[in-house]
Amino acid sequence: MKKLLSVFVVALCISCSQGLPPEFAKNTVTAKKMLELQGSEADFQAQLDLLHEDVKWQPVFFGSTEIGKEEFGQYLKAWQDEMEDVVYTADNWLPGVLAETGIADGSVRTYGTWSGRHTATGKKWEIKAYHTWDFKDGLIVSGGDYFDASGLVNYLQEEEEVQEEVTE
Repeated sequence: MKKLLSVFVVALCISCSQGLPPEFAKNTVTAKKMLELQGSEADFQAQLDLLHEDVKWQPVFFGSTEIGKEEFGQYLKAWQDEMEDVVYTADNWLPGVLAETGIADGSVRTYGTWSGRHTATGKKWEIKAYHTWDFKDGLIVSGGDYFDASGLVNYLQEEEEVQEEVTE
């Protein structure tokens, strides 16, 4: 009887342990690919191909509202036109969870640092960031960028204004 009870307890513990959904590894590869393509500005269409048609994305800027696929493409292009030598260095890759249950759902989160050079001024910059991705049918269906983009833009504009004053 003790053996049976022990086996039951072990089986219960194993069945209750929370593992990662199998999609998490695949979705992490997709998220990493998106950031790699964004930084290298390689194959713009390949970036858009990682997005579900119904994507809803939260841009980083204050007061912005969720945008769809076409607007997301414009958002990416605007960043890429302004920046060069962009690299994202992840501190970690984390599983996202359903808010209602706390159980991993295959979504992906990351904290890390973006670095690069401003195209207009040549000024190097670095900024801490947090990103989220939710998936549907293996494609990014929602997510967002979270960092002080307005502060970064203001910093770079100050540099532009100083350079303009020096050249006048």
